[in-house]
Amino acid sequence: MEEDDSQRPPGGFADLVGYRLGAWREGYAEVLLEVAPHHLNRSGVLHGGVLSTILDAACGYAGTHCGVPGNVRRALTLSLGSHYIGRVELGQRLTCSARQTGGGRQVFFSAAEVRDDEGRLVARGEGVFRYRRGSESPEGAPPLEAGEEALSER
Repeated sequence: MEEDDSQRPPGGFADLVGYRLGAWREGYAEVLLEVAPHHLNRSGVLHGGVLSTILDAACGYAGTHCGVPGNVRRALTLSLGSHYIGRVELGQRLTCSARQTGGGRQVFFSAAEVRDDEGRLVARGEGVFRYRRGSESPEGAPPLEAGEEALSER
């Protein structure tokens, strides 16, 4: 799958962990991760916190797509449940696919699956998210109205 750099999450924790946004459209998002040595626990397998991170990110993105160029939508995680199903080792590529499953004006729900590069299911999760002020509408808001710095100041 080709990545669209215009959809890449801006810096911060995404860069620290090393995940990137793949597909992103209304009600759907994919987060991609190449498993590197810093993602492993002391037993040499993927740390569960990394799986929780990409489940949270994909679920949040699934409910915050904005089709208006230059505008953004943001949300806060209220609750996240995760289920670890399979073992993940160094060098595997993970795809976390999430779908918005419901919601209303201020809160939305999403569910996600993480699969390895051979299509095996390794984790599932679901979350409850609250839109930040200015992000309730599908049209979103300019970054400054959504409580962010201007992109030119980054």
